[in-house]
Amino acid sequence: MSKLGKFFGAGRSSKGRAAPSPQEALARLRETEEMLSKKQEYLEARVQRELTLAKKHGTRNPRAALQALKRKKRFEKQLAQIDGTLSTIEFQREALENSHTNTEVLRNMGFAAKAMKAVHENMDLNKIDDLMQEITEQQDIAQEISEAFSQRVGFGDDFDEDELMAELEELEQEVLNTKMTNIRLPNVPSSSLPAQPDRLPGGTSGVSSTAHRSRAASSKRTEEVDDIKQLAAWAP
Repeated sequence: MSKLGKFFGAGRSSKGRAAPSPQEALARLRETEEMLSKKQEYLEARVQRELTLAKKHGTRNPRAALQALKRKKRFEKQLAQIDGTLSTIEFQREALENSHTNTEVLRNMGFAAKAMKAVHENMDLNKIDDLMQEITEQQDIAQEISEAFSQRVGFGDDFDEDELMAELEELEQEVLNTKMTNIRLPNVPSSSLPAQPDRLPGGTSGVSSTAHRSRAASSKRTEEVDDIKQLAAWAP
């Protein structure tokens, strides 16, 4: 069997094998990139070597110089091919890494979805509604209890405020009557006041200053008596 037949035969036999994992494929691609990078360095060194030989022979040995330039061209062509291959491998590696990341994300999301489903299987919406209603009722009861504790306890202080106000007014009236009874009225003189004396020439009065002060005091006492009488007439 030819090598080409062996290659295709090996390809047909490989279909029965399981596909490699993304980690294995990524490892192979990195190995290939490393191998091509080393070959690239080797070819670059050969290009510099052939260029040096071409310069060395120059016109003295044109045939050797031309052969060196031809080899240099072949090496440069291989370098260009390696550059293209490396770009393709890099693109494939990045695509595979992204696919692997997406696969892991999808797998984890599916795992989380299964966990949520398992949790929700033990939940009943009707039971949740009943539970929330019970919680609300218990909160209302707790609020009523708090309000009951915060109210002032009377301990027998339930009296009619109107009756208390009437009793207070009676007490105040009794106190006022007692004060009015204890007031002693001054004696009012029975004699009439003397008539105003005629003024003497020169604008001086014939009454002495002592008599003038006596009349003023008597007038003041008369005003006090009038005030007391008015107060007694007002009080019951």
